Amino acid sequence: MTANKHRVLIVASHPVQYAVPIFRLMSKHPKLDINVAYCSMHGVASSFDSGFGVEFSWDVPLLDGYPWVEVKNNSLKPQLGKFFGLFNIDIWKMVTKENFDAVIVYTGYTYASFWIALLAAKLKRKVFIFSTDSSALEPRNKLQLKTWLKKILLPFIFNLADTVIVSSTLGKQMVASLGISGKRITLTPSSVDNAWWTSQSNQVDVKVVREKWNIPETATVLLFCAKLQPWKRPQDVLKAFIQANVQNSYLVFVGDGSLKVEMEAEANSLKVQDQVKFLGFVNQSQLPLIYCSADLFILPSEYEPFGVVVNEAMLCGLPVIVSDKVGAGYDLVKHDETGFVYPCGDIDKLTTILNKILPNRKKLDSMGLAARERMRSWSPEENIEAIVKALNTINSLREHSSLGNSLSNNLISQIPPSKRNSDR
Repeated sequence: MTANKHRVLIVASHPVQYAVPIFRLMSKHPKLDINVAYCSMHGVASSFDSGFGVEFSWDVPLLDGYPWVEVKNNSLKPQLGKFFGLFNIDIWKMVTKENFDAVIVYTGYTYASFWIALLAAKLKRKVFIFSTDSSALEPRNKLQLKTWLKKILLPFIFNLADTVIVSSTLGKQMVASLGISGKRITLTPSSVDNAWWTSQSNQVDVKVVREKWNIPETATVLLFCAKLQPWKRPQDVLKAFIQANVQNSYLVFVGDGSLKVEMEAEANSLKVQDQVKFLGFVNQSQLPLIYCSADLFILPSEYEPFGVVVNEAMLCGLPVIVSDKVGAGYDLVKHDETGFVYPCGDIDKLTTILNKILPNRKKLDSMGLAARERMRSWSPEENIEAIVKALNTINSLREHSSLGNSLSNNLISQIPPSKRNSDR
């Protein structure tokens, strides 16, 4: 530490709109001196996203307000999602040559750059922390071989870190289930820029937005905002909404993906195209307008480690419906108070919930207030304080360990050699 500050190198795969506000706050924290090393600039320049099925770049500032550097990617085929897609050799030099106390890695262990940072940190005996957003061992494709391999390999990988950062209660439980001590697991709330979302939500003219949607201001709007991909299960929402058939209610889908054309055709064939709107991909700066013009949010995913869209919706004053496979449900959704949790894939149960809540304006309003209140204690500030606390604890343990070794060596040195030999 220098001047009572932890000097921290943060290794990140690429600029992410959810992580950047945390980096900005970290750069202002009195106990932190950070530099962010990006392995890729994906998301800054326009690029194709296979999940959304469109080419885009985020329309909010990603590189302002904190120190960062782009690290040359030596990969022969630079890309996200492949082990050698991020192969940033200069990370080695940054860790071993520059005066950092700790290295925090947000790339995930499935990239070569993770292992470069790990080996360099171990060589120099620097604090090594890495983050996982996983909340279950079973992968999205449900491949049992992969689950089996994770059970074998993850305890070894997690034990390489001084502490493992997890983003949810489910994540903490998963890591602990692999035999990792709770003292070496740090829960940092998976968060968004609460202040920005709250500020933006107070500036929305719902009447104007509803007119653009061709939806009456007095109607009740159910919102789905995510990729239109099979694992997000948007078709469950469409089916339940049609089954519920609540008068003066509308369903709005925001997002793009492989299911969009099929779902639009289904809505047309069932003659509900006037009640069901498909807005396509909407960039970050416009999302507060979307959330604040709805009354209820839903995320029915079958695989969702957390789901920060739940944070966004609740900050905009929406109660939420989530499946029991959504990590955020365990931390943010109190059933029948801030939202509802239902068994994933149970369309009849979801229909029952919609029939109960969509006609009840008073209940929607009170749950929306409770949702916003819940977000006061799930914030980026809490995320950062958890990291600082973990760094303090690790350094304290290392200092005590060094002191103990020093005292032991001093005591041994004071024992005459003859006495030392006689004890053997």
